[in-house]
Amino acid sequence: MWRAIRIALLLFILATVAQTAWLARTRTAEWKTPLRVAIYPIAGDASDASRRYVAELRQDTFDPIEEFFRVEAAKHSLPLPSPVEISLAPPIASPPPPAPFGGNPLQVIVWSLKLRYWAWWNDTHKGPKPQVRVFVTYHDPGLSARLPHSTGLQKGLLGVVNAYAHADMDGSNNVVIAHELLHTLGATDKYDPATNLPLFPDGYADPQAQPLHPQRRAEIMAGRTALTETRAQTPSGLKQAVVGDKTAREVAWVR
Repeated sequence: MWRAIRIALLLFILATVAQTAWLARTRTAEWKTPLRVAIYPIAGDASDASRRYVAELRQDTFDPIEEFFRVEAAKHSLPLPSPVEISLAPPIASPPPPAPFGGNPLQVIVWSLKLRYWAWWNDTHKGPKPQVRVFVTYHDPGLSARLPHSTGLQKGLLGVVNAYAHADMDGSNNVVIAHELLHTLGATDKYDPATNLPLFPDGYADPQAQPLHPQRRAEIMAGRTALTETRAQTPSGLKQAVVGDKTAREVAWVR
């Protein structure tokens, strides 16, 4: 009998979590009011550079993300002048649980639950509750030439981003943050995972261009600007990126 009660209680909790997540996603997709996004900085290593960067991080570092969403939403005729409002939360001391990339579905589910619990336990944000939470772990570029993969979860509206702790990398960091933020809203990747090259046509900023290459900007969910059929480069900032038509439909800017 007690086993049945425990199972029923667990099912009730899971159903409640699922319903809450569904309601949050539904309200977010309405775009009737600005989307509240909180960014939580984390020092990803013990270096002085990472700790100093996180301690000195300012709200205006993320202004280009708000501007990017304003400009791109207007292009798709979204009747909301400021679709995204970003706030900077106090730093978090502990890192998020590592994602099991390449793991089986059960491992991914377990990690997702652990991440949600970790996010709840380590929430440092003050003020109105954010609808989307993005946890950005900053790494010293002198110690980390290659960063772990970033991810954005639509279930839970959580983003986990790995970035570089250097002001010269703020522009490219913001590209990754915007990319993962759009993932939390339902946008899909538009690059070939085997080559990291943008997929034609949805991964191209201007698929009608003649000649097609080089593209001048990157589609944000492709993450790279197609220079040739076999070569692409990461944009240095969001002024070199756009939200394509398919991505706009996926995040309900276009219905």
